[in-house]
Parts: sequence; C-alpha cells; structure tokens
Amino acid sequence: MALKPEFIPFLEARNASGLPEVWQAPVATIRKNQENRAIQSGEPEKIHEVIHRYIPGPTSDLPLRIYRPIKGTILPALVFFHGGGWVLNNLDSYEQALRSIANKGQFVVVAVNYQKAPELPFPIPFDDCYATLLWVAQNAEKLGIDATQIGVGGDSAGANLAAGVSIKARDAGDVNLAFQLLIYPCSDSEMKYGSAYSNAVGYGLSTQAMEWFWAQYLSRKSDAKNPYAVPASAKNFRGLAPAIITTAEFDPLLDDGYNYADLLRKSGVPTVYREYEGVIHGYFTLAGITPEAEVLQQFVSDEINAILR
Repeated sequence: MALKPEFIPFLEARNASGLPEVWQAPVATIRKNQENRAIQSGEPEKIHEVIHRYIPGPTSDLPLRIYRPIKGTILPALVFFHGGGWVLNNLDSYEQALRSIANKGQFVVVAVNYQKAPELPFPIPFDDCYATLLWVAQNAEKLGIDATQIGVGGDSAGANLAAGVSIKARDAGDVNLAFQLLIYPCSDSEMKYGSAYSNAVGYGLSTQAMEWFWAQYLSRKSDAKNPYAVPASAKNFRGLAPAIITTAEFDPLLDDGYNYADLLRKSGVPTVYREYEGVIHGYFTLAGITPEAEVLQQFVSDEINAILR
C-alpha cells in the first residue's frame, strides 16, 4: 500500500527543517528539537482524573502520571513506558494517546518518565520501569486497581522495555502479568532483517538513527545478550504474558515486531499481531497529524480488554 497522504507533507516539512539527525548534534540539542512533539500529538481529551506524582525508584525518584477514566470502580491497569530510543521524549507528547486508551479501554494507565541514556544507559531505564510495575502491583488496592489484571506496554523503545519487563516478571515471579502491549517494538539490536534495509531512510525514523539509539542504550557488549535489554536474545519465551504486537508498514522496525511475534507464538505465548498499512514509525502519538493514531489506540484498547475478559 502507498504511504497515507497526510504523512507526505509531514515528512517533507521534517526533511526541509534542516534540523540535525540524532547522531549529528549534542543530546541536549536533539531533545530541545523534539519539543514540538506535544503539538503533533493532538488535543488531549477529557478524562476523569490525571494524577501527577513521584515514587521512589532504584536510583532516583520517578515521575508518574496516573490516568483514571471513571471514579470509584476497581479497574485493570496498563503500566506504560514511552518511546524515544531510550534517549528522547517525556510524557507530555503522550498525553493524548494515554488519555485516549484509558477512556477507550476503561482501564487505568500508569505512565513513568524513566531516566534516559546516554547519561544513564541500561540497566537504569529498565530498572526504573520494573520498579514502577512493582510499585503499581504493591499499591493496587490504594490505586483502585485489580491486582490480577495488570499488564505492561509501550511503543518503540518503550515496547522494548515492556518486553524486557515481561521477561523479568516471569523470571522473578514478582507479578503475574495479564498482558504485554508492544507497539512497533525494537527487540533485536542486530537489525539484520529486510525492513531495516527497505525502510532505512525517508520515513522519519531511519535505520542509522535506530542503530545510534541502540549504541546509547547498550553501554557494554554483554548487554546485547541480556534479554532484559535485548528481548529477542532470550533463550526461552515460554510462560510470558499474552502479547499484542502492532507494526507500521513504512518503519525500519517492521520486521522486528513480526519476528518477535513469531518467537512468542512458537513458544506457545498467545499473541495478537497486526501490521498497519500506509503508516510510519511513531504514529501512535501523532493524532494531530493522522486519524490512524486513534484507530491504533482503539485497537490496542479493544485487544487488551479481549485478553482480560
């Protein structure tokens, strides 16, 4: 299928901006250049409640946003980890998407602004995310959350973190996760698959940028063999939480998500996989650019509830 027409001026404007690629400027500059993402993400819808708070993490207090769609009812929960190559982004550009899926799915969303590479590479962002899951599970009653219906999810690097957290939750036995939601995940640091070549440039995220992000996150060679950092490197996928995996047709990471879904299925993990045609990496948070963002938000909300029923 062809690229959906609304992405053409979006990508043209991006290419004409003259902004440096992620590997061409200091990290502080790249982060500054990302500040318009909140505008592109669309108008946040009304929701019953959004609580901003901090929780103690392993090395720092962690900012959370807790999205509750309705008052007074015990609800399932999605613990969400945002994307940005483990280097970029914060929760502001996710406000529309997270309110949307909380309302559409009628579950609580707990999102954490974990610490970032390259200043703080693996395992610190991962440890922050796992600590957030534990905090939610331990405080489920106070939060009005059903402790038997907690899942994790994220997009891109956040999906990597969610996949790694799912593996550790199984290994440690701390939380019996109800589901894992992986939106265009990056689970394989080698990237030796077709879409990394066919979609290498021209669609926003480039393969070279993704390789740079991996290099910032994995500070030691041994990290590439750690399944909490590189989930596709796991020796065993059996017993993981049921998975929902979505991919984008014009994305270097297209085959990554497909391949990871295949690994899970072959190990007996119930897995829903959906490739969306005509879209690019990052569109989950581009409701200000494309109506396809809300299509995806509705789909993942419905699939989470299908697993929970």
